[in-house]
Amino acid sequence: MGFRCKVPGRSRDPSRWKPQDVSGGAAPGTQERLPRCAHSARSPKLPTVDPVCARRPRPSPPESPPTSAAASHWRPRASVGPRAPPGGSADRGPHPAPLEPASRGEAIPGAGGRPRRLTDRRRRLRARPQRAAGMAAPRSPPRVRAREREGPRAPTAGSDQVHSWTLVTSQALDTAWKIARGSVTLAVAFLVAALCYVRRMHSYLGRRLKWWIGYLQRKFKRNLSVEAEVDLLSYSAREWKGETPRAKLMRKAYEELFWRHHIKCVRQVKRDNYDALRSVLFQIFSQGLSFPSWMKERDIVKLPEKLLFSQGCNWIQQYSFGPEKYTGSNVFGKLRKCVELLKTQWTEFSGIKDYHKRGSMCNILFSDAILEYKLYEALKFIMLYQVTEAYEQMKTQKVIPSLFRLLFSRETSSDPLSFMMNHLNSVGDTCGLEQIDMFILGHSLEIKIKVFRLFKFNSRDFEVCYPDLPFREWPEISLLTENDRHYHIPVF
Repeated sequence: MGFRCKVPGRSRDPSRWKPQDVSGGAAPGTQERLPRCAHSARSPKLPTVDPVCARRPRPSPPESPPTSAAASHWRPRASVGPRAPPGGSADRGPHPAPLEPASRGEAIPGAGGRPRRLTDRRRRLRARPQRAAGMAAPRSPPRVRAREREGPRAPTAGSDQVHSWTLVTSQALDTAWKIARGSVTLAVAFLVAALCYVRRMHSYLGRRLKWWIGYLQRKFKRNLSVEAEVDLLSYSAREWKGETPRAKLMRKAYEELFWRHHIKCVRQVKRDNYDALRSVLFQIFSQGLSFPSWMKERDIVKLPEKLLFSQGCNWIQQYSFGPEKYTGSNVFGKLRKCVELLKTQWTEFSGIKDYHKRGSMCNILFSDAILEYKLYEALKFIMLYQVTEAYEQMKTQKVIPSLFRLLFSRETSSDPLSFMMNHLNSVGDTCGLEQIDMFILGHSLEIKIKVFRLFKFNSRDFEVCYPDLPFREWPEISLLTENDRHYHIPVF
């Protein structure tokens, strides 16, 4: 922003001014820095010079301090170091200190050396660059200045009491919270630890209780292999639901047993490959049947040694006890223990006259799987002994029952060894008793085994007897089967 030049004979371009026009006492050959507008963003902040005064010629500074009153108001300002303008050189000499009036309204020298009053317009023009540069501090509002002059107010007595009560209350609450926080943290930690302990204890006790329940069930539960009596028709309705032809046939067969043969209940037998031997032996013991006649004449405990030494049956060492395929030389000792157990138990049950007592003892005996399997292996050995005796009689041209002739006529049982290897060793392991085996079992124990074959209902094979020897007065036991593989015990 420029200013118009009103001095005659002077150029309006500041770059064409002469040194004596700006300062009368400047040394020749030096070029003074010209003032820039304070509003220019590129110009540095330099000491301001009144543009009006700068354009007018000033008198040369006197060699001695002025004595007149008109010249005494001019005071030299602190000189500023040399500063090169943009695009200029820095070796133009020191910048002369501009002159400024001493006070408002004082006279300043004019163009002809006459003192001149500094007007208000020029004074404002001089103060404008300073205000634009931010040198003038903003004034505060009147209320703020009055409050600053008054200073801080002294608090009253009521406010002191409220502040003290608030402070005491906050301190008390802070202390109480610290104490309560510690207690609550401790209580929560204790509760979590207690819950974890109770949970682990509950899990441990649950496992131990489950183990003890299973142990007690295995130890004291009865009728694991032969269950208690259930109603025949209820069992039929539960086992054979639906309207399929086989289900209808089975329900009619059970109704025939209930109404015609007066069978009211049934005992379910454990389904495995020993169920036929289990059903027969349970009824022998529960009814208290006596020993067969041939068992009374000889000691059955010595039968294993008799087969080996008297008849030369050394192949007996290949006898297997159910899942046990081969035991070698221990066969005779194990067979002797099994046969001895059978003799002891049979003698004990046959000597008990009370039916209920025999029933309770049967429940105890048939709850022990180890004893059961020994008894079943003894029955298998007795069947093998009878087959061996019949084979020896057949070789000497003696009369033998027809069932043994039928047995030896098969390729898989042409002699006792093949019968043992192909049929008897599999009983209890992979298969049960076949029909021919049921004949041999009944003949060996001198009992009639009547079997109701339910799947043969309305046919001549619905009711069969093993063996079918009407002239023999042997005791009779009854079984029922649905497929000739698994047997149950009917109760009349």
